[in-house]
Amino acid sequence: MIKVAVPLLHVSNSALAKDFYCNQLGFHHEFSHCRGEAGSDPCYMGVTRDGVWLNLSSFSGDGVAGGVANLFVDDVDALHAELISKGVSIDSGPVDQAWGSREMYVKDADRNCLRFIQG
Repeated sequence: MIKVAVPLLHVSNSALAKDFYCNQLGFHHEFSHCRGEAGSDPCYMGVTRDGVWLNLSSFSGDGVAGGVANLFVDDVDALHAELISKGVSIDSGPVDQAWGSREMYVKDADRNCLRFIQG
């Protein structure tokens, strides 16, 4: 039985990714496994927000830059206001989609797209 899926996004610089995901998007750093000195690349880390996990990796072969993670939220407009207040650049939205959801897209430095989707 499958219990949960954890998206893996490839990042080129784990320190910059940690800063973006934690300080700007509000995720919490849970762990890091780095091959080099403390916090140096290549590095594999886990971040969480509201019980949702994302894994970020700068190891060669772990995903490709430009991936996508769909994150379902209760209120995309409230999240939009939160991220704007932190200076996060919004790639698209919030917008009502033809298929019935309201969505906002945010991209990290490696062009990975986080799709925040409401209903």
